[in-house]
Amino acid sequence: GCEQLATQFAQGTRTNSLASKKGFAVLYPQQSSKANSHRCWNWYDKATQDGGGDVKMIAGIIQKVIQKYPIDQTRIYIGGMSAGAAMANIIALHYPQLIAAVGLHSGAVFGAAHSPLGAIFVMQRGAHNVDGRALQDTIGKSEKFTRMPAILIHGERDYVVRSVNMAQAAQQFRIWNQLSRDSNEPVISEHPRVTGKSRSQNAYKTYDYYDDKKLMVRVCEVSQLDHAWSGGDCSVRFNACDGPDASLLMWNFFVLHRRAVGIGTSRSTQRTAPVAFRESGLSGN
Repeated sequence: GCEQLATQFAQGTRTNSLASKKGFAVLYPQQSSKANSHRCWNWYDKATQDGGGDVKMIAGIIQKVIQKYPIDQTRIYIGGMSAGAAMANIIALHYPQLIAAVGLHSGAVFGAAHSPLGAIFVMQRGAHNVDGRALQDTIGKSEKFTRMPAILIHGERDYVVRSVNMAQAAQQFRIWNQLSRDSNEPVISEHPRVTGKSRSQNAYKTYDYYDDKKLMVRVCEVSQLDHAWSGGDCSVRFNACDGPDASLLMWNFFVLHRRAVGIGTSRSTQRTAPVAFRESGLSGN
């Protein structure tokens, strides 16, 4: 996210500890202060949304790492918070054959802002109209269309990036994965608040969207959470001690998905371009 160093993000999310327990590698790209004085990824820049700017650089870093280390190339996942979530979304959109699933925490809807001022407007009010055009314009440039599993986590008290963005981004992922509202109502689960001596957990609600029996999109609305990583190390800025543990939620979703070898010709994942729709099954503040 903005104003975060890679080391701070690693400490705050506790992802290194989780990686040691679960057996996966983590890569933390860090924005240069020369590219953005607040170290924000320039997710609102039209050239970035079109696949330029830092998009190719980050994808190139991922590809170098998987060539250097013995990493399962069918199980590459990307996630982030705030500006990092928006950037992760853009990379997944342009490199679906590389990325097996994406996780967005407190991220903005894709394609609605094209300037810093526009970014502030979208963060507060969301997109003026979500009909899938920005998404389809980008997907239409690719010869192959590949679905993208996604988990979205957002705080109901987030006044920096308001939760309307979560609802609209979820709608975009339903378009991307061809999950029309008419034929695909979410499975809703409510998790009550839990208090304990060591750690507490905020109440949260999940909306799960399936393609047949395969979970494709999961949305987590966390009550009492502001613009902070849920279940993180709250001694680090932009992290909330109270759960649920966002890092674990993402990992548990990621492990359900992998890319087939030869993804470009895989019948199980290659689909025709998505059909846009306007309905949204989620609330947004």
